[in-house]
Amino acid sequence: MSAADPVFDSLVGQDEVVDTLRRAAAAADQIVRGGQGRTVMTHAWLFTGPPGSGRSVAARALAAALQCTEGTGCGGCSGCHTALAGTHPDVRRVVPDGLSIPVSQMRQLVLMAASAPSLGRWQVLLIEDADRLTEAAGNALLKAVEEPPVRTVFLLCTPSLHPEDVSVTIRSRCRVVTLRQPSSAAVAALLHTRDAVPADVAAWAAAAAQGHVGRARRLAADPAARERREAVLSVPRRLTGVGACFDAASALIEAAEAEAAAAVAETDSAEREALETALGAGGTGRGAATAFRGAAGQLKELERRQKSRATRTQRDALDRALVDLAGFYRDVLAVSFGAPVSLVHSDRTEMVRTAAAKWTPESTLRRMEAVLDCREAIELNVKPRIAVEAMMLALWRG
Repeated sequence: MSAADPVFDSLVGQDEVVDTLRRAAAAADQIVRGGQGRTVMTHAWLFTGPPGSGRSVAARALAAALQCTEGTGCGGCSGCHTALAGTHPDVRRVVPDGLSIPVSQMRQLVLMAASAPSLGRWQVLLIEDADRLTEAAGNALLKAVEEPPVRTVFLLCTPSLHPEDVSVTIRSRCRVVTLRQPSSAAVAALLHTRDAVPADVAAWAAAAAQGHVGRARRLAADPAARERREAVLSVPRRLTGVGACFDAASALIEAAEAEAAAAVAETDSAEREALETALGAGGTGRGAATAFRGAAGQLKELERRQKSRATRTQRDALDRALVDLAGFYRDVLAVSFGAPVSLVHSDRTEMVRTAAAKWTPESTLRRMEAVLDCREAIELNVKPRIAVEAMMLALWRG
């Protein structure tokens, strides 16, 4: 999306959601101008939907529209531009560095959100992955949502409405916006028109990504992402025995670790350098060396946060691989039954047909369930290596 495009144009295949958010932005504009709009605009929103549906995109678009000087989410004004760029002083975006959002961070954010807007029209607290709030952090947020400041809006994003993800009390105080998985055609059209991806490549990437916009963009633009996908789709052919299962599991885990390390390396380095500079590293003044030596606790805390972020990034990378693998078994099952549906991995048609001729539909279904069980186990904090090894053995046995 260019800076001049309306902010809601970034939402793919979500016409009903866009209509709801446009009306909310217009109502918020009326409130700012002294009118009435509370029946449409509310202080707390919960965006939910499957991975890749655009939960955080929708939340960021609404945040930009709330700060829009035109009141529409025009995409061209300074309010829209800075909100989308992450530099607006009254829009605080919370993205978990690690496996959870701690109560200390949430208390600080809630305190800041209680103040009046400094430059914009609203104070906006946007929490991505709100399902990662600890219980204490959720309670801190709940108190703010129950008694919200006049010009503060809370935007929460979560994969589902399950009580274990978002407490019933928080959910009951939010307006729920449910997004659906966009069609492959809609994702392909976005890649082609916005990112100038050739139509055939866009169609392939959208299908392979199973409607996940971010993954489709990576597949279309990043050769390394396509290589990782190739390695994952070669797994079924590699499972020739117990030893091969453990080798395949190690390869998958190590690939996820390498991808995660590459993704966080630059950020980690910049964070450490900034902290060391702030603590006086390299200083020559009196007491500088002593002061820096006394900063070991802060450096240790930074390392702890970075390690937690690396763990989350590794799990995200591994989950993307498992989604690709599940898509392969889905294709095999579709071919086995002659289902009139498009294949997820259309560039692997011959491999899919060979597997469909070799396996019974029941064994293919068991294999797909093994992949989905592995995803669930990792989400429940089972050690990834143990979960993946168990999955590989289940895939081999069929």
